[in-house]
This record gives sequence, C-alpha cells and structure tokens, in this order.
Amino acid sequence: MTIRHLKIFLAVAESGKMSLAAEQLFITQPSVSQAIRELEEHYQTLLFERLSKKLYITEDGKKLYVTAKQLVTQFESLEESMQKENRREKLRIGGTITLGSGILSRVVRDLRAEQPDLDIYSYMNNTQIIEQKLLNMELDVGIVEGRVKSRDLVSIPLIDDMLVLACGQNHLFFGRHTLFINELNGHDFVKREPGSGTRELFENFIVRHGLDIHTVFEESTPDSIKNAIQINNCMAVISIRLLEKEIQNGEMYVFTGPHKEWNRHFSFVYHKDKYLTDSILRLKEIVSSYNDAEEIRKLPGGKLVDS
Repeated sequence: MTIRHLKIFLAVAESGKMSLAAEQLFITQPSVSQAIRELEEHYQTLLFERLSKKLYITEDGKKLYVTAKQLVTQFESLEESMQKENRREKLRIGGTITLGSGILSRVVRDLRAEQPDLDIYSYMNNTQIIEQKLLNMELDVGIVEGRVKSRDLVSIPLIDDMLVLACGQNHLFFGRHTLFINELNGHDFVKREPGSGTRELFENFIVRHGLDIHTVFEESTPDSIKNAIQINNCMAVISIRLLEKEIQNGEMYVFTGPHKEWNRHFSFVYHKDKYLTDSILRLKEIVSSYNDAEEIRKLPGGKLVDS
C-alpha cells in the first residue's frame, strides 16, 4: 500500500467513478481498477459496492477515507515543505578552534550580509575532525590551521598566521627581549588536544630541539589555555591572533619562534570532487580579505633563539 494507492482511492471515493478518477489523475482506468483491487486485497475487505455500474463506498471504505485523507494531506504538506527547503542553498562550513575563536564569526557575518537567503551552518573543531567530516561529505568546506593529510582534499593557503610562545605577567620570562630555546626545559606548559594543528606544530618543535617540558594542562579552547597561562603560570604555544588584547593590555608577553618556523597559514579546504558553487567561491574571497598578519606581527614581544 502506497501514497499512490491512497490518492487513487480518494479520487474514486470523491468522484464516484473510476473513469473520472482516471481523468483527474491522468492515468488509465485499468490502472485505477488495479489500485483499488490491490487495496482491497491488502486490507481484505470490500471498499466499494458495484451496483448497476455505479460505485458506493462501504463502511470500511468510509473508515479508510478519513485516515487516507489525513495521510495524503500530511504527505503533500511534507513534499511542499521539503521542496521549498531544498530550493534554499545550504553551505556547511567547518572551522578549527583557533579560527573559530577569531575570525570565523565575522566571515559568516559577511557572507550572510551578501547572501541572506543562504542557509549557513558552521561547525568548530580541531583540524583532524574537520578533515574527517570533509571526507565524509558532512561539511562542504573547511578553514583550518593544521596540515590536512588526505590526498582527496584540496588545501589552499589563504591567511597568514603565526604561533607565539606566551607567558603571563607573573612568569619569570615576562618582558625578556631574548629567550634561549633550552631555557624551556622543565617548565610547565598547557597544550592543545590531540588532532590540533597547533599541537602538531609545537610537538614537532619539541622533538626537533630535544626539549623536555612538563605538560600540566591539555585544553581544547583558547579561554581555558589563557586561564592556565594567567592563573597557573604555565606557558603555551598559541596563535598570536588569539592574544591581541592580552598583549596590548600587558597581561601576557609573547616570544616569536626562531627562523620563522612557527609561521603558518589558515587554509581553505574542500573535497577534490566537490562542486564549487558561487557561494563557496565568494566565501573563499571573504576569508582571503582577513589576511592582516602584518599588523598582528607588530605587536610587542621578545624573540626565542637557538642556544
């Protein structure tokens, strides 16, 4: 029994003739007869009495009519709603936590201002999870600071970013112009969670320089990292974009990494088989417009140098 069967049944019940029902539904009369017969076989009852070439609905037919009318009405309402919904373009954007705590909201705001009919969904997590959701087609595009590993994804660097070593105003390194890398040994640190592009870059740095640091906290949000720095006197490697206010207010002090090895990019990422709509291309342009790294690099701080 299908919605088609019920629609045919209703047409016959309301017109009183199979020939009229066939005309209304633009199908043949044998198709109408077959549908009614299949309904009667399915429910094992007679829905119409056939007397003198006329149809008279039975009591069971009347019961079916009430419910069928409701079901068909609900189905048609659902169809209309879904078709209307599907006519509205959807764009699912994934942003990593560093980006989400900085410019993602402004990027979405700008795109919505230009395309108010666009249905935008934004999701924030670390690079590893954003990459997996892109591969699973759960997101249309991603903006990440980490390096994506799948060859099925296209990654286009758009925004310059820079990691810095940050400490609070009560830390013994606060205000120093130069800090030697080996002086980091034994100090307390707060690190990002596994799967974070920031963590991957910092851990590569630790291995490369043979450092032995003490991880006190493992956090996934900028605010929790800042708390560990300011309240628990930890250090952290974090995007300078997340510390502009604290640096300007003198609440935190930062050191830039040696040889620009902490310079990186936010990249625009999508599946290689993804069709790039006008909305996606415009999103890419908007993201590019936030490449203001030169101004951010002018913030005061010291330098981390080789020993």
